[in-house]
Amino acid sequence: MSKIPYRFYLSEDQMPKQWYNLRADMPEQPDPMLNPATLKPLSEEDLYPIFCKELAHQEMDSKTAYIDIPEEIQEMYRIYRPSPLIRAYNLEKELGTPAKIYYKFEGNNTSGSHKLNSAIAQAYYAKKQGLTSLTTETGAGQWGTALSEACAYFKIPLTVYMVKCSYNQKPYRKAVMQTFDADVIPSPSDTTEVGRKILADDPDTTGSLGCAISEAVEKATTTEGCRYVLGSVLNQVLLHQSIIGLEAKSAMEILGEYPDIVIGCAGGGSNLGGLIAPFMRDKLVDKKNIRFIAVEPASCPSLTRGKYAYDFCDTGRVTPMARMYTLGCGFIPSANHAGGLRYHGMSPILSKLYHDGYMEAVAYEQTKVFEAAKLFARVETILPAPESSHAIRAAVDEALKCKESGEEKTILFGLTGTGYFDMTAYSAYNEGKMTDYIPTDEDLRKAFDMLPKID
Repeated sequence: MSKIPYRFYLSEDQMPKQWYNLRADMPEQPDPMLNPATLKPLSEEDLYPIFCKELAHQEMDSKTAYIDIPEEIQEMYRIYRPSPLIRAYNLEKELGTPAKIYYKFEGNNTSGSHKLNSAIAQAYYAKKQGLTSLTTETGAGQWGTALSEACAYFKIPLTVYMVKCSYNQKPYRKAVMQTFDADVIPSPSDTTEVGRKILADDPDTTGSLGCAISEAVEKATTTEGCRYVLGSVLNQVLLHQSIIGLEAKSAMEILGEYPDIVIGCAGGGSNLGGLIAPFMRDKLVDKKNIRFIAVEPASCPSLTRGKYAYDFCDTGRVTPMARMYTLGCGFIPSANHAGGLRYHGMSPILSKLYHDGYMEAVAYEQTKVFEAAKLFARVETILPAPESSHAIRAAVDEALKCKESGEEKTILFGLTGTGYFDMTAYSAYNEGKMTDYIPTDEDLRKAFDMLPKID
């Protein structure tokens, strides 16, 4: 057997001291965000009423390749980082594949996911600016849990608008957030003007991330000393999450390895963008021959079936507009969809890379995803989050292709977190009650018809 260990950790001294800003090396930049009132490109100052100033600066900075990680953030990172790079020997054996499979495991923290990497940064910058509270949204609950943890650490009050169907399906996620003193509200709610409007139009709605974002932004912009923070999609979030890819690349270099394929689940893009960032630089700058695969749910297929267009980032149409792959801000994912990855759009950075042919994308039905999740849990002894299991599904399929061809490729995927709060979904799969939903072209057309008309 190879001398490569099952689990490999960088030393604390080898942890990245800077984040990597992929935009600095992109041949073409994503199109600018637009002010919805004027349809003109946003300035950094336009974002100050929504985000704290340093995060607004990071959002707009497309030139600085490496940005120092403040020592206060590094201190909290050291509680749970570096995260392990794991060789999936047992999965390789089970599949009978010549491929070498690695995964970067981000579940070794209380929030159970990679989301804490950006939550710490955003809470820190808010505290540094002297803000007195924050608001956010959460879908499956990982981001809300992570931000609750970070805000408790920096002693900042937090209000979380949680997508209503997840609020009802995952009471223990809510309980964890409340343990960290966050105020958790099912969205849409009657606590905001936009929430009341959405409920008036559809009293039985199960909610969406777009709805929850609208409520969180309204709360932030109408409360003195409060700002909004987001757990995915934004440039600043992908910047913070680059620590995942930087650690993975350093670890693989020490082990004498390099991936042929990098795979990540894709909802808004935070995990995928963070994992691929330094490897994508190698493809863009050094012309390395490496494949990148974004994996999304068939029930919310923004890359594989969406339109590349300007759209609002929220259902209430109060946020700036971004050019991205989108299903339309009015798209509501099916309530039977068990995992996260529910957002109607995709990160503008990843959308641009996909549009320009640097990335691939696939979509899977959730029964196929949970089939891979159960296989992985049995042989690797980690219960994966449903979101992460999308990447597992694609990694398994790529490894099986290697089995058929005899090629010995190296596959790296992101295991974004654990699935211990998703046992309702696992039970539905184990009992044969889980169903698949794939939106029809007519379903998608209704949301596409509502896209902003931008020349």
